[in-house]
Amino acid sequence: MDRQTLRDWVHRFNADGVDGLIDRKAPGATCKLTAEQRAELAGLIETGPDPKTDGVVRWRRVDLREVIWQRFGVTYHERSVSRLLHELGFSHMSARPQHPGQDERVMTAFKKTLPTPSPRQ
Repeated sequence: MDRQTLRDWVHRFNADGVDGLIDRKAPGATCKLTAEQRAELAGLIETGPDPKTDGVVRWRRVDLREVIWQRFGVTYHERSVSRLLHELGFSHMSARPQHPGQDERVMTAFKKTLPTPSPRQ
């Protein structure tokens, strides 16, 4: 055991008793954006990007990272943007693809004529 570790334990014990020896979660770094900036970012995400000015049709992490840098002068890593979005209450959603020539009548007819699976013996 390192001497510094032992000293730290002694100081923690002297300050808080036995409870001081229990490891606690590290608080981590504070958020780089203020509450007002976070609210502005949430509104920006909810309204969605403008293809003419933003150059994209949907937000991606890399796009939001660039927007945060341009508007607020704060740099984030893409993974940190994901964490920030989660803290703001957003989750990843993606549209399911559909074939452009998809015919609803043909699909309904197929579903009606689809044989029922037989139970396994």
